[in-house]
Amino acid sequence: MKEVYEFLKKCGTYYLATVDGGQPRVRPFGTIDIFEDKLYIQTGKSKDVSKQIQKNPKVELCAFAEGTWLRVAGELVRDDRYEPKAHMLDEYPSLKSMYDPNDDNTEVLYFKNAEATFSSFTDAPRTIKF
Repeated sequence: MKEVYEFLKKCGTYYLATVDGGQPRVRPFGTIDIFEDKLYIQTGKSKDVSKQIQKNPKVELCAFAEGTWLRVAGELVRDDRYEPKAHMLDEYPSLKSMYDPNDDNTEVLYFKNAEATFSSFTDAPRTIKF
């Protein structure tokens, strides 16, 4: 999982896919964090992406850097505790102008039953489960 985290941090931007009534939706994301041995992302509860995840927690993200791409498929679980929200915002202080660990909008979610696959045109795919 740490390798997945480090790759996503290096990329800076990854793309998260959700489902909205049968229609795939993809958007750029940039937050990634490890807290209590879980891989977390962050968004706002008021956003459509949050509502889509609550209806169908199965998501997939994709990122690309230096000839390698990563796909992570799994379920996202909301964690409403203060501690993971504060940890995420400490990792991304620029978000503190929009989010606060005590507000009703800040949302952090961790991956459950995740399968991460690293691929390239030159190497065989490699999968990590967490």
